[in-house]
Amino acid sequence: MGANIKDVAVRAQVSIATVSRYVNRTGQVRDQTALRIQHAIDELGFRPNVIGRSLKMATTQTIGVVIPSLSNPVFAESVAGITDVTRDARYSLMFTSTDYDPEAETSAVTSLLEHRVTGLILTVANPDSSLALDALDASDVPYVLVYNQPGQHGRPTVTVDNVVAGRDAATALIGLGHRRLGMVSGDFTASDRAIARRDGFARRINEEGLAAPVIREIDFVSMNAGMVLAEMFADPASAPTALFCSNDLLAISVIGALERMGVRVPEHVSVIGFDGIAVGTQLHPRLATVAQPAREMGRVAARQLLGRIQGEGVPQSIILPHQLNLEESAGPSAKTSPADLQIPIQTPQRSVSQ
Repeated sequence: MGANIKDVAVRAQVSIATVSRYVNRTGQVRDQTALRIQHAIDELGFRPNVIGRSLKMATTQTIGVVIPSLSNPVFAESVAGITDVTRDARYSLMFTSTDYDPEAETSAVTSLLEHRVTGLILTVANPDSSLALDALDASDVPYVLVYNQPGQHGRPTVTVDNVVAGRDAATALIGLGHRRLGMVSGDFTASDRAIARRDGFARRINEEGLAAPVIREIDFVSMNAGMVLAEMFADPASAPTALFCSNDLLAISVIGALERMGVRVPEHVSVIGFDGIAVGTQLHPRLATVAQPAREMGRVAARQLLGRIQGEGVPQSIILPHQLNLEESAGPSAKTSPADLQIPIQTPQRSVSQ
């Protein structure tokens, strides 16, 4: 049996995608890299498959981008960062959203591969159990994750340390005197980031010997926090005096729902979000948040992907710094509890289908 493209890649110490670009003349390959590939081809007697070449020639100068949501500004920021880099490299973008649905991720990746994208930047629900990423690995199309936590498969990602960020949120609230803490998160099955933030938050609270935080999940898309908060605050004497939310949009929804229940922020309950979206600074009270450098994350992911496309470097996970912004929605724990204040908790009405 003759040598195949994988044998050439191993001999030349480059990726299969790089060998394909060199053989099919579908992208740039550095001179030294091209020389190694040609030596490997000559030594192994490799003969390119004509049909495979004709298919590869259809590859476009296009980067596919898959994000969970078009409504969350944090993802728009990362797309802007991706654009900063790809525009200069004369690549166009083709992007789609998945509404945090793993099945939609697989469909999106399949569609982008059918459109012969050169590479992908994407955020998935869980990189350790992703059929979409399995399909990409099988296709040999290079990709880089953004926002996802580094996983057991070693898939390259650009993110912040979500566990440490969750710890920082807990440390800040404990430092403000809060002893009854809670978390409202989007569905954990739809976000490895939310899981990591929860883990860091809960571990820090446990280290202080405090009661485990009350943790509740709601849908990422509808973000209807009313019923969950009514349950959390049903007994004001044991209700949390501070809440950590897994993203800023959710924190904004929580603050609105609390106000409608007659619970004031931060006088009665402090709230910290996550992301650092610009609209949070325009609210009253201004939203306290763990800010991540979303635009820079997009830039770094794009630079790493272009490097992979050009056969440069080794895929790696990159952790960028986050920043805790303690704005007006996070304040000192009140000396009196919600029970002492006799806050009139108004339970939202549940609509019942007939």
